[in-house]
Amino acid sequence: MKLKNIIKQNYKIDRKKRENQYHQHGKVIWFTGLSGSGKSTLANLLEYELHQKGFKTYVLDGDNLRFGLNQDLNFSPQDRKENLRRTAEVAKLFVDAGVVVLAAFITPYQEDRDKIKQIIGKEDFMHIFVETPLEICEKRDVKGLYAKARAGEIKDFTGINAPFEIPKTYDLIIHTEEEKPEESVDKLLSLVLHKINLQK
Repeated sequence: MKLKNIIKQNYKIDRKKRENQYHQHGKVIWFTGLSGSGKSTLANLLEYELHQKGFKTYVLDGDNLRFGLNQDLNFSPQDRKENLRRTAEVAKLFVDAGVVVLAAFITPYQEDRDKIKQIIGKEDFMHIFVETPLEICEKRDVKGLYAKARAGEIKDFTGINAPFEIPKTYDLIIHTEEEKPEESVDKLLSLVLHKINLQK
């Protein structure tokens, strides 16, 4: 939808100037996977390592955004799509600010993942698939959501009564049931560092 009487404003400080000041490239590192797969854990650990190395970062987490920006949305299919669309637009703004964004969202449908990549831009988007079997996620059940879904208290819960479409493409796949979090973070650092580092 195109709005009338809207004119884009241009400012003296642009993305390139911000990136040069921070000595880094803005990027979005988007973690997808089932609830309990380890997305937020890996995003948290990776951000810590990047922060220790001096990078400017920020984590966008699905639950956290529902306390503020997306508090008006429920978990209907339409609202889940809108939740992801808003998050992608926010992530795009962070990238323009020269920040490395780590986003942890289930993002179960390929259509939504493609849309997110389109919004952010393929050059600025890195997709991490946290592949953890459903039975492992259920055993963890960190938030108690699987038990509620099995009891019929939560409808359209991904993995139980709503599908998770296996990603067609991704930049890295992490198998959390086969390796320690530290090993996964090492793989992530190997992938990410040379793409975000801007030599001083």
